[in-house]
Amino acid sequence: MEKKSERPSQLITKKFAKELHLNFMKYRARIISKYIQKEDANAVWFSIEELENYIDYAKAKGEKKGYNVNGIRFYFGVYPDEKKYAEKAGLSTIFLTATGKRVKIPATTNNIQPLALVRESADEEIPGLEPMNYGSIGNPPKLTY
Repeated sequence: MEKKSERPSQLITKKFAKELHLNFMKYRARIISKYIQKEDANAVWFSIEELENYIDYAKAKGEKKGYNVNGIRFYFGVYPDEKKYAEKAGLSTIFLTATGKRVKIPATTNNIQPLALVRESADEEIPGLEPMNYGSIGNPPKLTY
């Protein structure tokens, strides 16, 4: 069965992507590398399979916790500067965490819930659902777009 896919509305041109990356390298990476006294990572890679697996996992676990999973939030992070992190020690990373809305089902006397009474909370990170990390930063870490 072939998956139907629509063109995402958030697509940007390759030219604009290159401009964004060059701006990062000019205004952030140089300062970071100077401060930490080594070349920092400027990209993180996850396979399609890893991302799809995390999305499926987040949807399933989120649903069990009473959430409608609706997105993935990307956070910037830095690995601890410890030997156990090997070549990633002290370098930038990103990690992902699922977001959603908690479904609030009002109590009724006969436990039948009309759909009109089901309300959702605001978007939030789903408690107890683990974030995902450990993408590849490449070797060496510097990549150019």
